[in-house]
Amino acid sequence: MANYGFSLLKLSALLAFRSLVFEPVACFNPKLLNLSSSASPTESWPSAGATWYGSANGDGSDVAAGNPNLFKSGKGCGACFQVKCTCNAACSGNPVTVVITDSCLGGPCLAEPVHLDMSGTAFGAMAVQGQADQLRDAGVLQVQYTKVECNYPGVDIAFHVDAGSNPNYFAVVVEYEGGDGDLGALDLHQGSQSPSSSSSSWMSMQQSWGAVWKLNSGSALQAPFSLRLTSLSTGKTLVANNAVPVGWQPGKTYRSFVNYSD
Repeated sequence: MANYGFSLLKLSALLAFRSLVFEPVACFNPKLLNLSSSASPTESWPSAGATWYGSANGDGSDVAAGNPNLFKSGKGCGACFQVKCTCNAACSGNPVTVVITDSCLGGPCLAEPVHLDMSGTAFGAMAVQGQADQLRDAGVLQVQYTKVECNYPGVDIAFHVDAGSNPNYFAVVVEYEGGDGDLGALDLHQGSQSPSSSSSSWMSMQQSWGAVWKLNSGSALQAPFSLRLTSLSTGKTLVANNAVPVGWQPGKTYRSFVNYSD
């Protein structure tokens, strides 16, 4: 009975710890997609802390929640990092690529300048073959990380229309943004005429919450919509012409024919 009671206390503490670490927000999750990227040999690898969430292999993709210095109030959502560890006997020293898909706001996430709460899959991928479980038992792990370009081979940028959108209010989440991966600004152009990137007819969208961007026009918007992306890290722009068609529907996802990594 004593051992049983101790196990319950231990489980309760672990669940409380997890609830502090991980807080899901509106951001895309590239499940079961081949995310490929590599760091330049000259890149620096500063230190960070890392934990993991969920089941050991249940998420199925290399994703992570970032603390405020990585998530950047949602603008860092979609950024890609390589992460590796060398401080534990189970560490392989080989990097794994993760994409920021959530916000990490409590517990150890706020105890250090940079922290990643990684999926169990991604965390275990840093281990020597056959020692993933030992590495996941390490608790808060000191790792090295570096920002890399996102690369989704054969996949162009998609726009997921928020379920609350209507003819006068349009909100969207950008998915599968290659290159910098993060998003500093999003602008909308209505109508079928393809605009230039510098046209004055673009309407600035506002960041709503997480990775959701919105435009409350006050009058009915005329589809199709072109969207102009500006990355957060380097300010590079990209125009997806007529990406959201006439007859668009809330909750639907529409794929463009462009990406930064094309």
